[in-house]
Amino acid sequence: MIKKLEKHISEQLSFLQGKKLLIACSGGLDSVVLSYLLRQLKFEIGLAHCNFSLRGKESDQDEEFVVELADSYSVAVYTETFDTKKFAKEHKLSTQMAARQLRYHWFEEIRQDFTYDYIVTGHHADDDLETFLINLSRGTGLKGLTGIQEINELVVRPILPFTRAEILNFAKEKNLYWREDSSNKKADYLRNVLRLNVLPPFKEAAPGVIASLQKTQKHLKDSYSLIEDYLSLVYTLVVQEIPEGYTINIDKLKELPNTNALLYEITSPFGFTDFKAVSELLESQSGKQVFSETHRLLKDRNVLILTEISEKKEEKEFYIKKNQIKITKPFQMELKSIDKIGNITSSTIYVDNDKIDYPLVVRKWQEGDVFFPFGMKGKKKLSKFFKDEKLSLVRKEKIWVLTSNNQIVWVVGYRPDDRFKVDDKTKNILKVTRTT
Repeated sequence: MIKKLEKHISEQLSFLQGKKLLIACSGGLDSVVLSYLLRQLKFEIGLAHCNFSLRGKESDQDEEFVVELADSYSVAVYTETFDTKKFAKEHKLSTQMAARQLRYHWFEEIRQDFTYDYIVTGHHADDDLETFLINLSRGTGLKGLTGIQEINELVVRPILPFTRAEILNFAKEKNLYWREDSSNKKADYLRNVLRLNVLPPFKEAAPGVIASLQKTQKHLKDSYSLIEDYLSLVYTLVVQEIPEGYTINIDKLKELPNTNALLYEITSPFGFTDFKAVSELLESQSGKQVFSETHRLLKDRNVLILTEISEKKEEKEFYIKKNQIKITKPFQMELKSIDKIGNITSSTIYVDNDKIDYPLVVRKWQEGDVFFPFGMKGKKKLSKFFKDEKLSLVRKEKIWVLTSNNQIVWVVGYRPDDRFKVDDKTKNILKVTRTT
């Protein structure tokens, strides 16, 4: 197996040669064999172990085992204990997803802090088969059927082509010791059900299933590469980056064949799984929206607007006292008394300081707001003003107004109100500038 891995790295993972590798080591069979193999191949390695506090004393014993293993190899070891159950509850995740997020985030911290080049894990061919079946059972696109990626940015899985049987036989041949995770024997979630109850009879009935899967997935990956090449062309035609995120031009998308499939490929990387709801946006009215865990897809006229969901809870109102010269929230704004006006711009206005009442208030615009646009006669609803300006729904959500005694002084970044303008009778001029 050492020779086979050496050849595989030379042919497929040559970028690892001469690099410093951080091994995700649970103490189980796979990571122990991976550690042994990479040490035999003279790689500079370190071991990182997560104690997820899920199995009491057994979890602590796993940690002790990994520390002793690192000591026997004379390599660096890093350990961290997590309150996984608490993290899962706070972030509304399954225990498995919480553990995944915790470990990969921590692994990346260790990689950066101690200058490792790559994180390597002990995933193998049986894991890949399980992932294939899990994705298949949940409904997935072509990419989901390609299984576990051997290279995922800075995470590499060198023994992915090897079966668990090969790894187990090698461990026994070399008299290696490892820890058995008792939770792996409980059929309490899908992966374990497959591992314990489904795959053993399946592999017995079809002995070459893993080799066949590897061939199939190679074909799928080649096919997906073609799709990615096509998608790069589609992106230039239908996707545009905007300050808030991205827009997808519906009319241009509909001109292309396989519209729904293209929409799936464009949106799925952002976590969208309810594809029926996503595809229905193409024919829905403006304002209809669909959410993933991290992003929002919003129909606005002839585009879909893709934005990240902000976790920040914004305050609703910010007050400006008389003689206050600046604010820093919700953005930076400066107020300065001057003798002479300059040019009115999208970021600077001039108002008659004697016409305003303090405190001034900066707040988000609201339905029903009206103002008297500078340079125009009469009042106008803000909603009508935004429509005339052809502002997207996302852009409108981000608009703030500066008010005096609940009257709009400035639609910040767009138009001042005519009622507070500087005229021939003005004695005190206030310059208001948004600086960020």
